[in-house]
Amino acid sequence: MSDRTPAPPAAWPLVALFTSGYVAPYLLPTVVGRLDAYLPLSPAQAGLIGSVLLLGSAAAGFTLASRIARHGPRPLARLGLLLAVLGYGTAAATPLLPLVVAGAVVGGFGSGTATAVAASGIAAQRDPHRTSALGLLSVSATAGALYLTLPRLGGGHWLPFAAIAAVAAACWPATGRLGGAEDAEGPGRAVRVRGRLPYPRAGVVLAGALMLWSLAQNALWGVSGRIGAQQAGLSEVTLGIVFAAALGAGLLGVTAASALGARLGRAVPVGVGTAVIACCVVLASHARDLGAFAAGEILWNAVYPVVLSYAIGLAAALDPRGRWAVLVGSASSLGVACGPVTGSLLAEGAGFPGMGLVLGGLLLAVAGPMAAVALHVGGRPLTPGSVRRRGGAPAAVLAAGAGTPSGAVPRVGAPELEVVELAPIPARPARSARPLRLPPLRVLLLSPAAARRSREQARRRVRTEV
Repeated sequence: MSDRTPAPPAAWPLVALFTSGYVAPYLLPTVVGRLDAYLPLSPAQAGLIGSVLLLGSAAAGFTLASRIARHGPRPLARLGLLLAVLGYGTAAATPLLPLVVAGAVVGGFGSGTATAVAASGIAAQRDPHRTSALGLLSVSATAGALYLTLPRLGGGHWLPFAAIAAVAAACWPATGRLGGAEDAEGPGRAVRVRGRLPYPRAGVVLAGALMLWSLAQNALWGVSGRIGAQQAGLSEVTLGIVFAAALGAGLLGVTAASALGARLGRAVPVGVGTAVIACCVVLASHARDLGAFAAGEILWNAVYPVVLSYAIGLAAALDPRGRWAVLVGSASSLGVACGPVTGSLLAEGAGFPGMGLVLGGLLLAVAGPMAAVALHVGGRPLTPGSVRRRGGAPAAVLAAGAGTPSGAVPRVGAPELEVVELAPIPARPARSARPLRLPPLRVLLLSPAAARRSREQARRRVRTEV
C-alpha cells in the first residue's frame, strides 16, 4: 500500500510554526546591524553571517521536501524548534565568532525545518491563502513588537538571537496538535503521497522567480538599517519605530489580502504588487531624510506580505500534497539567504541609490513570469458565463438565459474547483491458464401430482380474472 497524507491539521499550530520559522528573516536588519556594531566584523562580513543563517534555513527545506509525510509533522517540527533554540541560544551566549556562525547555521536549519512543516500543512488546508495570511499576520505582529522592544533592552549582539530562540521555545506547545510518526501508516490517510509532481514547468518557473524576488527584497531589507543610519541620519530608536510602523502596515496589508481573498485571482496581486514593491525599493534606497525613508519602508512592507501570501497560496495550489509549497518556499529561502550579502556588495560597489535601481529592475523582470504562472495555474475567478479548468481553455459554457437552473451557474468570484490527479490502478499479474471446471447442472423437477395442482391453480386464476 502507498503512504497517505493525513487529514488537514488545525490552522493555529501551523500559524505558530510559520511564525517561529519566519521571525529570523524578519529580524535580519537588527541581527546584521548588531553583528556589525558589537563584533569585530565589517558590514559585508556581518551580512555574510546573516546569509549563512538563511542558507541553513533553505537547506532544511530542500532536505525535507519529500520526507514530512513519511516521518510525520510533529517530530520534525519539534526537531526544528529544538535546533532553533540550541543554535540561536549558542549564538547569543558567546562572542566567539566560530560559535556565533555555527549557532546561526544550526538555528537557521531549525527555522527552515519549522517553516517546511508549516508550508506542507498549509498546502493541505481547504483555504491555504487564508492560513498563510494568518501566518504572515502573526509574524508581522511578533517582529513589530520585537523591533519596539529590543532597542530598549540595551546593546550587544545577543539580543536578537535570544529573541528568536524565545519565540521558538514559545511555539513548542503547538506541536502537540500535529500528527506524529505513528500516523504515517494509519488507516485514515486519504491522499496518496507517491507520484510525480504536477505542473513541473510552472513549479520550476515559480521557484526561480520567487528566489530572485526574495533576493531583491532581502538585499534591501538587510541594509535598510544602514540606509536609515548612514544616509538618512536616523538613530537606532527612530529606526526601530520606523520598522515597527512598517510591520504594522504589513499587518493591515495582510488583513486586506485575507479579506480580499480570490476576488481578483492571483495574477493581479502578484504582478501589480511586485511592480509597486519595485518603486518602493527605489524610493527607500534614495531616501536622505526621515519622511522619504519612512514612506518607502512603510509602503513596501504593506505590499510585501500581500504578494507573499498570494505566492504561497499559488505554490500550494500547484500540489495539494505540499511538495511544491516546500520546494518553492526553500527556493525563496535561498534567495533570502543570498539577499544580505548581495545588498552589502551592491551598496559598497554602487552606493545605496545604485543598489535600489538594480533591485527595482530585477523585481520588474520577475513580475511577468510570476503573473504568468498565476494565470496558467491559478486561473481567474469564475464568472456566470463560463467554467474554467486550471490552466486551460473554458471546459464548458453555461447558458445564462431562460431555462438555466440557478444552481448551474457559479456565483461571481467563486474560487475554482481543485483538479485532482488520479493515479492509474496497477494491472494485476496474469495468472496461468487453467481449464475451467463447471459444477454439474442440477434441475429440480416437479412431481406429477405437484404439476397437476400447479396447472389447476393457474386455470382458477384465469377464470377469476375473466
